This record gives sequence, C-alpha cells and structure tokens, in this order.
Amino acid sequence: MDKSARSLSSKRSKWFLSILAIVIIAGIVGYYNRSALAMWGFDVFLSDNVEKKLEKSYKPLEGRVTTPVAYKKESPFSLLLLGVDQRDKEIGRSDTMIYTVVRPIDDAILMVSIPRDTYTEIIGKQTKSGKQWSDKITHAYAFGGAKMSLDTVENLFGSHVDHYATINFQGFRDVIDAMGGISLPITEDLVNRGADHEKFTVKAGQDSYNGKDALNYVRYREDAGGDTSRAGRHQVFLNAIMSEASKVGQWTKIPTLMDTMGNNFSTDLTPEHMIDLAKSMLQANNRTIYSHTLKGDGHRLVDGGAWYFFADEEDLTATQALIKAWLDPAKTKSELPLPVEYQVKDKKPVESLSAKPEAAGSK
Repeated sequence: MDKSARSLSSKRSKWFLSILAIVIIAGIVGYYNRSALAMWGFDVFLSDNVEKKLEKSYKPLEGRVTTPVAYKKESPFSLLLLGVDQRDKEIGRSDTMIYTVVRPIDDAILMVSIPRDTYTEIIGKQTKSGKQWSDKITHAYAFGGAKMSLDTVENLFGSHVDHYATINFQGFRDVIDAMGGISLPITEDLVNRGADHEKFTVKAGQDSYNGKDALNYVRYREDAGGDTSRAGRHQVFLNAIMSEASKVGQWTKIPTLMDTMGNNFSTDLTPEHMIDLAKSMLQANNRTIYSHTLKGDGHRLVDGGAWYFFADEEDLTATQALIKAWLDPAKTKSELPLPVEYQVKDKKPVESLSAKPEAAGSK
C-alpha cells in the first residue's frame, strides 16, 4: 500500500472511530438521561396534541374559586382525588377519597386516605327540618358531586382544597390496559366472596396486572384491616400508576391514554398545569410519597342500622396539623412533619410506597 493510500485509510479509520465514539457516548448519555429525552420528545411531538385532548376533561366547579392557573413549581397545593363507582348514567359514589398535598419544589407528596364509610357532616346537605346532615363521607358525591365532596373534606380537615380530580372505575380499567398493565405487590390471592360483595379473585405473584385485576385489588374489602387496609391499597395503586407512567416509552402512549380516559376523567386543573406538573413529577429522581390513613373504628349507631367508620379524634387533630404544615410554603422538606407511620425510632429511610410488603391478602 502506497503512502497516499495508507494516509486515506488512516483518515477513514479515524473518522470511523470518531463516529463510533460519538455513537457510544450518545448512547451512554441517552441511557442516563432517557427521561429527559422522553420529555424532549413529548414537548416536540405531543405537547399541543395532549393539551387539546385534556381540554375536554377541564371542568371547573360552579361556585368554587380555584387557585391561580399559572403553574409555579415552588408552590405547594392540595388536590382531592376521587375514584368514583359510577355505572351507566348514575351519579355514583366516591369509593376512593384521598386528600393530597403536592410540593413540586420538593418532589414530595402527602396522601391522606379517608375511609369511605367515615361518619361526618355532609356540607350542603340538610335534613327536612333544616338540620345539618351527617352520613358516610362517600355519599357526599352522590348528593352533590365533586363540589359537595370538596366542601365536606374541607370541613373535616379544616383546610382548603385547591383542586380536584375524579376518574370512574371504567377509566381505571381502560387506562391501565392501555399502559400494558401495572405491577402490584400481591403476595396472596385476594378472594372477595362475602354475601353482600361482588365476587372475584385476584391471583398473587403476577408480573403485571391488567385493568380488571388492578381495579379488584383496590376494591377488595374482606381482609382483617377492613376500610383502613383498603385505603392503603388505594395509595399503593396510585403509586404504581405513577411508577409505570414514568418509564421510558410510556410518553408515546399519552395521546392514546387521553382518548381512553375520555369522559371518565374530570378536573379543575388546567391542561397547561397538568402537563407541567406531570413532567415535573415524572422526571423527579427522588420523588417521595408519604401516606396516612385516618385511624378510628367502626360500629352501628343503632341496632340493625348502617355501619359507619368513626375517625379517632386525636389522630384527626394530628392529621389536620400535618396537612397545614405541608401546605406551608415557608417550610423546607427537612422541616416537614411526617405521618405517624414514618415516625420510627431507628429512623429507617423512607421507601417508595410501592416497595412496602402487601398485607392485603393476609388473614
């Protein structure tokens, strides 16, 4: 090989090695920044499309003033999550009620589950004689929709609810199926077979659970923990959805998910707010979810009457203080009080809710 040929071959080798190095480096950078790249792809190809699809879910509540629509990452806000048992054209009841405090600047979320049978004043509902109506909190939605649910929860906790979001059970099933299923920590079969309950079995140990099984997981109610354990499963379920949604590749399914949700989802969060919030929380490297379920016990007010859950007054007072502290923008993450479930003497590190052992199937 002559000198010019060797020189040309050397140049080609250097170009080849340079291109190979760029590809390798790009691959490494892409791997460690795949969430950021996914968000870039979302911004470029999907953002406008998704925003338009979300517009049909934007349903402000008449008579309620929401917080400013401009999204501010540093501002904590509250959100009432309502999972509604609605079939056909009936109004339905709020089978799941979770008062949520979101602190975007800290990538932290506090979720307080309210057992559906909690006995409380239903704000906006009176008896025929004009007295304040008290009932299971789940009935607030049946009596007055999301607005009455928000008013009732505000009265219970003594704190304002900034926003709401509802999704009915058909929406639950369809969205999970569109995502390809979710992972749930079920270690024993869940068998619902009570005389007054819907019959179903959810098999333990599956790698992924479809929409039907996931919905039955949150509806299961025959374990020893009753309503309290059920509320805990609701939190596990929501965390599992967030974890699945944050995976690379899911962003390409967003338009399909929006179509799937359709009329099953409603909120007074603006489309812009939802998109910014979702991107912020899903990109977070240290997203932390703290959860608490109201403590108490259940009994009937009269023999043969309805069964109610009565919140423990001491725990309710502590929960009210917890919520107020989390809504305080002046507090740093290290200054935030934690639910009693995390106040352990050995100060073990907080784990993701989805990583906790599942006791739902224990007998």
